[in-house]
Amino acid sequence: MLKFAANLSFLFAEHPFLDRFARAAAAGFRGVEYMFPYAHAKEEIAERLRAHGLEQVLFNLPAGDWEAGERGLGCLPGREAEFRQGVELALEYALTLGCRRLNCLAGLAPAGAVEAADVEAAEVEAELRATFVANLRWAHAKLAPHGIELLAEPINSRVDMPGFWLDRPAKGLEVLAEAGVGRLQYDLYHAQIMEGDLARFLERHLAAIGHLQIADNPGRHEPGSGEIHYPYLFRRLAELGYDGWIGCEYKPAAGTEAGLSWLAAARGI
Repeated sequence: MLKFAANLSFLFAEHPFLDRFARAAAAGFRGVEYMFPYAHAKEEIAERLRAHGLEQVLFNLPAGDWEAGERGLGCLPGREAEFRQGVELALEYALTLGCRRLNCLAGLAPAGAVEAADVEAAEVEAELRATFVANLRWAHAKLAPHGIELLAEPINSRVDMPGFWLDRPAKGLEVLAEAGVGRLQYDLYHAQIMEGDLARFLERHLAAIGHLQIADNPGRHEPGSGEIHYPYLFRRLAELGYDGWIGCEYKPAAGTEAGLSWLAAARGI
C-alpha cells in the first residue's frame, strides 16, 4: 500500500502551522512533511508529532533568506560556511523530530549567469556544480552517521522558480552520481514541466529516488485536476514495489479537506 504524507506548508494552510498536525491526522495521514521547521521550537513540533501519532518524513535544509528571494545555498560559491551551519541546525531538528530524510535545495544561479557568453557561462556552471557536489559530500558525511539520508530536489525553472540551478531530474542524477552520495527527491509536478515521461523515469531510476512528491499540472493542485494520469502512476509505483513516502505538496483548489477525494482510491491501490 502506498504511503502518503501531508505537506503542511501546502495542505491545511487554512489553519496555524502547529494546528495542521491534528488536521492531518484527522484526515488519515500518518506522515507529514513541510518546507522548513525553523520558525518553531523543535520540542514543540515533536510534541505535536507524538500527540497525533505522526511520522516526520522530510524537511529542507535552511535555504538562505527565503523572504528576500533566496531558494537554497547548495550551489552558491562563497556561502559554504552558512551552508554548513544550516546542516548543523537541520541535524538538531531531525534528531529531535525523528526525521530520516533532509532535502538540500541547490538555489538560484547567480544573476546574469545564464545570459553570459558561452565560455563564461560554462565556467560559472562548472563552479556551481563543483560547489554543489562538495556541499553534498560534506552534508552526507555529517548526516549519514546519524542514519539520515540526504536528498536533492530538481525544481522546475520554467514556472515556479526561474533561475533554479538544479532544474531537471536528469541533471539531478548526473550531479548525485558525481558526488557519490545522496538520492533524488523526485517531484512529479516539477518533472512533468521540465522533462515529462514520468512513468519511464520511475521505472528506470526508482532505486535512485529517496522520496516522491506530487501535484498536478497546470496549477499545482491536487491529483486529478490536470494532465498527469496519477491513477496509472500510483498503480505503476505499487507494481514496482515502491515503499517510500509520497509527499502531497500541492495547492488545494478549494480547501484541503474538500480536495482529498482522490486519496481514498490511491490508498487502495
